[in-house]
Amino acid sequence: MAEQPIRVLIAKPGLDGHDRGAKVLARALRDAGMEVIYTGLRQTPEQIAATATQEDVHVVGLSCLSGAHLELFPRVVQLLREHGAGDILVLGGGTIPSEDISVLKEHGVAEVFTPGASTQEVVEFVKRSVNL
Repeated sequence: MAEQPIRVLIAKPGLDGHDRGAKVLARALRDAGMEVIYTGLRQTPEQIAATATQEDVHVVGLSCLSGAHLELFPRVVQLLREHGAGDILVLGGGTIPSEDISVLKEHGVAEVFTPGASTQEVVEFVKRSVNL
């Protein structure tokens, strides 16, 4: 029986309209053998959590460049828990100040990747963190 691929949802919560980094990461994860779903721009935390549970993903990657990460990322984590999907690994990325990273981790974001992180770092983190 073939090994189940890691399923990843890449989402852009909030009003941020820049998605180049999210698309580059989605391609890198796909090229690493993962199934990737990209939700597109301007998703609400409710839409992201609903899609993650409907698609039975292992990982949700959130990208935010607008500065709203402290509100949006924890809300997605909370909604996943409310939907009984608290085991989904949540990652954050974007222009996130270093002092906000520990706050996000306290709210359930497993790791935060800021500009300069390589796509390979993200791929390796996901592979290490998801046990199928």
